[in-house]
Amino acid sequence: MLIGPIDAIIFDVDGTLAETEEAHRISFNEAFADAGLPWHWTQDDYRDLLKVTGGKERIAHFMAVSGSPVSGDLIPALHARKTELYTQRVVGGALGFRPGIEALMGEAQRRGVALAIATTTSRPNVDALVAAVLGAGALDDFKAIVCGDMVKAKKPAPDVYNLALEQLGVAPERAVAIEDSWNGVRSAKAAGLPVVATPSLYSAGDDFSEATIVTTPEGIAAALGWSSHTP
Repeated sequence: MLIGPIDAIIFDVDGTLAETEEAHRISFNEAFADAGLPWHWTQDDYRDLLKVTGGKERIAHFMAVSGSPVSGDLIPALHARKTELYTQRVVGGALGFRPGIEALMGEAQRRGVALAIATTTSRPNVDALVAAVLGAGALDDFKAIVCGDMVKAKKPAPDVYNLALEQLGVAPERAVAIEDSWNGVRSAKAAGLPVVATPSLYSAGDDFSEATIVTTPEGIAAALGWSSHTP
């Protein structure tokens, strides 16, 4: 099955543009240690916690299920510190885009297809990643950047995609969402978008049955019916 023709590609960020989740997990653990908390999220812990979208929501969920006596008032400070630590990692060059993503963006621009982002993560995380990989000026290449704190409900609700489509001025059937997780696929589908799912390190076991196509990042162009010879 091919998707298209399209006027816009809307990317998720964590796990989709880059394999960021391990850097997030490590940064969470460092933030907990900085606060003197005995919490430590293993990879298995974090895989389960990723079912909850949003970093602050993830901390709150962990506190609830673990019966933590720590006040919930600490959550914003923990999340802010985690974001600071994560950003330092990204700026330091710890992450790059997944194979094929930069080439896909370049081909989209060559074809006049708009680029956009719809993510649950915070804007500083987006800015740091894009600037570190592509340069600060590359942020202007995205016609819409919608983050979780800009909408009422985070993924799997469709809010971020609805707002991205509104800002783009594009109908959902004329765009495609690129996602790596079950929550992301549900969010995009609820907004009426076709979805290309590209399973990542932490989402490989997710249910992608609702995705239009499941492929690797390098396979997205083929899913769109693009080749280097066809404008």
